[in-house]
Amino acid sequence: MRFFAYILGFLILIGGLAWGAIEAGAPQLWVMIGSMILLGIGIITGASRTRIHRPGGDVTVVRDNDDNL
Repeated sequence: MRFFAYILGFLILIGGLAWGAIEAGAPQLWVMIGSMILLGIGIITGASRTRIHRPGGDVTVVRDNDDNL
């Protein structure tokens, strides 16, 4: 659920930036390219920031030095 909230906020940000760029006279093609790049960045950062951290995820393996083998 946090991921979808993050993406929704990022989409609102992208929409505002795209609207401002169009109003400033930027070519529509470049606005679309920039929006797709920002969307990709948003998905990557959203996935990394909302990852579930489970306790005990780190495992340390200790090798037994048994000479009887």
